[in-house]
Amino acid sequence: MAGPAKHELGFYLLRYVPDAVRNEAINIGIVLVESDGGFADVRFTQDWRRVLCVDPGADVEWLQAMERDIKIRLQQASREEVLYQLQDVCSSAIQISPPQGCLSENPGHELEELMKTYVVPPALHAGKRMTSKRQQLRASIFNSFKDQGIWQMMFTDIAAAKYTYPGDPLKIDCAYHPDDGVLKMFHAVSLSTDVDSAKVLAFTYPQMAVGISRDQKIGTALTAVVEDRLDRDDEAILFALTVMERSGIAVAGVSEMPRLAEVARQELGL
Repeated sequence: MAGPAKHELGFYLLRYVPDAVRNEAINIGIVLVESDGGFADVRFTQDWRRVLCVDPGADVEWLQAMERDIKIRLQQASREEVLYQLQDVCSSAIQISPPQGCLSENPGHELEELMKTYVVPPALHAGKRMTSKRQQLRASIFNSFKDQGIWQMMFTDIAAAKYTYPGDPLKIDCAYHPDDGVLKMFHAVSLSTDVDSAKVLAFTYPQMAVGISRDQKIGTALTAVVEDRLDRDDEAILFALTVMERSGIAVAGVSEMPRLAEVARQELGL
């Protein structure tokens, strides 16, 4: 018995490029069309933090409106007109890739998979290797505080959305609040597997610090706990370290956690 018919599809990758000279690009969307004029749809990212890290002045509402505009035009255009319509609606800040072909029994499902492959930040669709490495760092943080007997005094999974924007998925791993009035937070960041997470943290933390100061009237300090012996000649790693430090985030190797946990015990008066 023959299997379900496969649809011949073509997809365009949409990339946000705010500065043509620096040519830093962020994949923001996928347009997927069927060659015989059947399926046609567009999907943009729902998480704009990577765009805002590269371009803090990005007009997210305009980008969201562009997605709606493209969706309408796709329903009205023939397949031959798709590229023309994309070029018409996009500006110089948006690059359109040449079309790439694929086959799928379910075009809607294929669009979701293409988004995971090209657009969604890896940490959000749980790449196994990445999750494992960050979880190892996170476990080292937790164990260091447990070894000092202060884990019961820690706050965990502090939601950024309470202080930034509704829907913000970031949760800071843990924190403690000594008598000096500064909330001291710790968050595992795997630079060997997910450099982009450092940019997200660097973008989010200053806004979070403002929100905590406003709502709780206390200061904040954040330490990003990273792998030991990172290759600091690697431009991506060096960039990640720089953006975090510029956002007021201290960076510590995971081997420093026993000492930092001991300091925490002393600051908590135990």
